[in-house]
Amino acid sequence: MTTTEFDVTGMTCGHCENAVREEVSGVAGVDAVEVSAGSGLLVVTSAAPVDEAAVLAAVDEAGYEATARR
Repeated sequence: MTTTEFDVTGMTCGHCENAVREEVSGVAGVDAVEVSAGSGLLVVTSAAPVDEAAVLAAVDEAGYEATARR
């Protein structure tokens, strides 16, 4: 399993978390998504390394901005 972390800006509530979770869950290869509006942390779990650009695009589609944590 691979875990990739992202910082998401603009989330303020559970609805925000759900919007990001729903969009990111649709990215090919994603097995699990954890997201916290309080910390701005998005954790994506996958069997193989996930396409970071696809995750960033999914977060953008949800209406937020994200950057990969290094």
